[in-house]
Amino acid sequence: MSRENGRSEVGVEASGTGEQLALIREAVREKKADRAKPRTWRGAELAAELPVARVLVDKGLVHLDRYFDYAVPAAMDAEAQPGVRVRVRFGAGEKGGRREGGKLVSGFIVERVAESEYRGVLAPLAQVLSPERVLSPELLGLCRAVADRYAGTLADVVQLAVPPRRARAEAKPSPPLLAPNAPPEVGSWARYGAGAGFLSALTRGDAPRAVWTALPGATWPQELARAAAAALAGGRGALVVVPDGRAAARVDEALSELIGEGRHVLLTADAGPEERYRRWLAVSRGSVRAVIGTRAAMFAPVADLGLVALWDDGDSSHSDPHAPQPHAREVLIQRSVNERAGFLLGGLSCTVEAAQLVETGWARPLTAEREQVRAAAPLVRTIGEGDEARDAAARAARLPSMAWQVVRDGLTRGPVLVQVPRRGYAPRLACERCRTPARCRACAGPLEAQEAGALACAWCGRAEPDWHCAECGGARLRAQIVGARRTAEELGRAFPAVPVRTSGRDHVLTTVPGAPALVVSTPGAEPVAEGDGYAAALLLDGWALLGRPDLRAGEEALRRWLGAAALVRGQAAGGTVAVIAEPTLRPVQALVRWDPVGHAVRELAERAELGFPPVSRMASVAGRGEDVAELLRTAELPSGAEVLGPVPLPVPDAGRPRRPGDPPPGEEWERALVRVRPGQGAALAAALKAARAARLVKREGEAVRVRIDPPDLG
Repeated sequence: MSRENGRSEVGVEASGTGEQLALIREAVREKKADRAKPRTWRGAELAAELPVARVLVDKGLVHLDRYFDYAVPAAMDAEAQPGVRVRVRFGAGEKGGRREGGKLVSGFIVERVAESEYRGVLAPLAQVLSPERVLSPELLGLCRAVADRYAGTLADVVQLAVPPRRARAEAKPSPPLLAPNAPPEVGSWARYGAGAGFLSALTRGDAPRAVWTALPGATWPQELARAAAAALAGGRGALVVVPDGRAAARVDEALSELIGEGRHVLLTADAGPEERYRRWLAVSRGSVRAVIGTRAAMFAPVADLGLVALWDDGDSSHSDPHAPQPHAREVLIQRSVNERAGFLLGGLSCTVEAAQLVETGWARPLTAEREQVRAAAPLVRTIGEGDEARDAAARAARLPSMAWQVVRDGLTRGPVLVQVPRRGYAPRLACERCRTPARCRACAGPLEAQEAGALACAWCGRAEPDWHCAECGGARLRAQIVGARRTAEELGRAFPAVPVRTSGRDHVLTTVPGAPALVVSTPGAEPVAEGDGYAAALLLDGWALLGRPDLRAGEEALRRWLGAAALVRGQAAGGTVAVIAEPTLRPVQALVRWDPVGHAVRELAERAELGFPPVSRMASVAGRGEDVAELLRTAELPSGAEVLGPVPLPVPDAGRPRRPGDPPPGEEWERALVRVRPGQGAALAAALKAARAARLVKREGEAVRVRIDPPDLG
């Protein structure tokens, strides 16, 4: 209707008869209704009811983070339901009154509506890939909340939450839901003051929230299994997320022994794509109400969720490397709130984020009395880096005499664990006197020892036959971090009659026999010793962990030490741990006292004083210098936002695999940090997301990477 016609009709309406007015109103209503009807190309017949489908298109571009309307052909009416996968033409243009062109892309129907706000021609759905409703309203809401928190797109989060389709798995029916199991016994939860009450609350259907500091030993998988079984006994679901497949297998075995088969599934990459999708479908269809899995399982669509549990939230595996890089802890906290489920954050150590949950009153502490801790923990002895070996055997193993004695005594009673900070044979070298890194005189690259004993640059390959320290003039070198393989060789020479086993990234052992042996492992790959556990443990090169340029260096070192020391027999059984590190440092003292909570509380207090996360919220903005500056200039940051930097990002070492945050090869990037007060995190994420979207629409400059709450702050 033209504006002139509009004025004419209004004039008639003002002066006409009642019958004329009624006819005019009816005509206007018909025109409006006709405009709201979706017009589709080539005269395809549309669905009689709710003919418009709102589709989430699988395009992770920030400026396309919205729904797109498509017409629903009558032939697809029955299958084109909210939550199903579809194929649509995206990017089609309107020509001669018809929608033409565009590429076929995948997407999900999020809802069916009667009218579209789009005034042009609606293209029809091209194909319903499957009638399986894999994107439920609850899962969609969770993905939306995660995308908003991390300044990401909904399509990216849904891609993390919903696994790729496998047609053969969808064609098979899922088993029927089994009746709830009986409530589990308290078992080893009795060692914790509030342990029995926590299980009882889960069985009643309540939603208790706890930060659990587990006692040392190998019982934590059974304790996690009992918590899940308690939620299932109350008729609700349970979700347990652990760092890796080995831990998942241990919890899976414990839960199977407790409640039998058929009531839970294991979601890990080891199952393979089709089998994993089959298990995921069983959860989505409501046939199974308990899930144990690794990081991706944090989105598992468990029906009537009663418990979310996360083990060892300080492990970097819980942070997804794919955009928008959510952390499992934050996703499970969101699920606990949205679905009114119980929450259990457990570990041998304690992160500052866990300490903050307790300090704010959001969760309650779940700990054992000091007498229980002293009975379960091994004796921890500290050995300074300056201690010298006083006998030939200790010098051959490059160990201080006290550490060598701990190993020798432990081997008389069982296996001994040796933790080294890295794997491999070629170590980085430093001056033995002043610890200055040994670098090439030609290109300043790091020097490393070849197998023949000669020195060479790791970057340019130039030999250094006559090296001297530029700081103190010293001519003797030491390994900054000695790899697992070389450590195993040196210990094998020092203890020739003892078998030596190694466990690391290329070959990770799950268990080792309880007989005397040396087990050399990198952090996180320590196998469980059968029987009573290890007789002793040796934690090497502690200064290398504590000296990392990272805000979490102390917390991470303590976490790794506790993980290894917890596998050693208790002090009453003669278990001993020797850590080679400066005895006066806070993480070392926390290990000696076995007090991870106290360490986390003090770290949290220091961060609050300095304005560091998690007390504040922070975002990392990385890219080319001019692009970072322009995005920060145009972003409408919250009031009081503080911009730190930008500073150049270090160039990755040659030969090292690229990580998600590394700049593209050959480019020099900068990074700026944006810090805001508590409560402004959502506004910060929204502002940076809007600025990125505006740049993409205008096609200004290169892409800029934004990460909310980056874990790798220096």
